Amino acid sequence: FLIFFAIFHIIAFDELKTDYKNPIDQCASLNPLVLPEYILHIFFNLLFLLAGEWFSIALNAPLIAYHIHRYMKRPVMSGPGLYDPTSIMNADTLNKCQREGWVKLAFYLLSFFYYLYGMIYSLITITA
Repeated sequence: FLIFFAIFHIIAFDELKTDYKNPIDQCASLNPLVLPEYILHIFFNLLFLLAGEWFSIALNAPLIAYHIHRYMKRPVMSGPGLYDPTSIMNADTLNKCQREGWVKLAFYLLSFFYYLYGMIYSLITITA
């Protein structure tokens, strides 16, 4: 699911960059997805903690710290979320958010294949 969140963010920021959607509608669709993404990421890491997957926790800790920092430094808004429609069209902010989406997508994809490898490896070693 985290991969789909990252893809949706990339598409949304690309739509903003090309003026396909207005910032108010785009922020209204992006902001409700911020907390579920963060909560899901923390939930996966709690499962890693229970399973004793220390390397996976160490890989994910910087991104969790970044998520917490980013949410604590968010603009003043009436509801949950990170994206303010009045400042999202600033070229620097838009580029930063788009770059963040690409980096998260790369991280989530690499993590997915690492977890897949770990699952297959553990299944093979159990049967052997």
